[in-house]
Amino acid sequence: MGPLKGVRVVDLSQVISGPLAGVWLADQGADVVKIEDTAGDPARTIGPRKADISSMFFACNRGKRGLVADLKSAEGKAAAWAEIEQADVLLQNWRPGVAERLGLAYEDVAARNPKIIYCSISGFGKTGPRAEARAYDAIVQAAAGFAACQAGPSGEPELVRSYVCDKVTALTAAQAITAALFAREKTGKGQHVEVNMFDTALAFIWPEGMWNHAFMTDPPPPSPEVSSGYRLWRTRDGHMSLGGLQQKEFEAMCRAIDAPELARDPRFGSIVLRMQNRDDLREILEAKVASWSTAELDARMAQEDAPGARVNSREDLLKDPQAMANGGFLEIDAGDIGKVRGPRHPARFSATPVSPRPHPAPRLPKK
Repeated sequence: MGPLKGVRVVDLSQVISGPLAGVWLADQGADVVKIEDTAGDPARTIGPRKADISSMFFACNRGKRGLVADLKSAEGKAAAWAEIEQADVLLQNWRPGVAERLGLAYEDVAARNPKIIYCSISGFGKTGPRAEARAYDAIVQAAAGFAACQAGPSGEPELVRSYVCDKVTALTAAQAITAALFAREKTGKGQHVEVNMFDTALAFIWPEGMWNHAFMTDPPPPSPEVSSGYRLWRTRDGHMSLGGLQQKEFEAMCRAIDAPELARDPRFGSIVLRMQNRDDLREILEAKVASWSTAELDARMAQEDAPGARVNSREDLLKDPQAMANGGFLEIDAGDIGKVRGPRHPARFSATPVSPRPHPAPRLPKK
């Protein structure tokens, strides 16, 4: 099932950036085989764990077949090649130079499978001063501007408390792979697709994170950074996110918090003026929002058609009515470790629906 039914993928990657890209392809119908060495993917030990499966490993490898092969041995390499020679896609996230030392670089693979779409994921690319540096999500966040863009009123940089660079790289790799498959349908030729976390993170933050650095010729006056106004609002018993760029949305929010006079205040008559007078607006809104309970304000925002949402805890999210309406969670039977919860694939295809029940992540052979 799925739009990629019939596509065969060999996944040689580890941890998040490559494996999660493989999950997106598997969710969309590709036959993905994950090849691990005898020690297994390090992600098997990250997070809560049952037997040889951690929750993070499961999320990044559900729906795949498994093969254990020591790529440094003749037997292991032969097993891997048996899969690679029949594959449409090869995915790896080794540091530059590793594929060459293993005899599994693009040139080696293309010589035996000319139509292969070979995707290499690296931390910083194959050239430049950081080309061979070890890359983790937090390292890339710091280097690519993510941490600077998270700075609040104090000016102190902050990390996004999620593996955001790994995950957006995975999505970019999956999209690039499908684009290359589409090109192959027209040309009959395979190709090497290179994705690195640094470039991906930079492209991701650019539209608003670097908006004061885009115009090179006669740049206009700078605008306040998005981070200066990106915040949550404390209620009597929790927190809300409130927003709205359009004037009618601001007016609706003012009605919801029982402060319609704010919409008539000349200081706040447009998005530009609200940005310029954000400190005054923040002080007023803090007092107004704090007088409401979260449930009351959430209901009033919905009643006035004003953009807003309560801050869900992780536990709240599992029973959120919108998540339930969307069928947002899957329960996957993983044999002796029981049922495992995960998100459904977020894209829905009318003619080529994805599998409603992907099979569990691969296990290591019992010793």
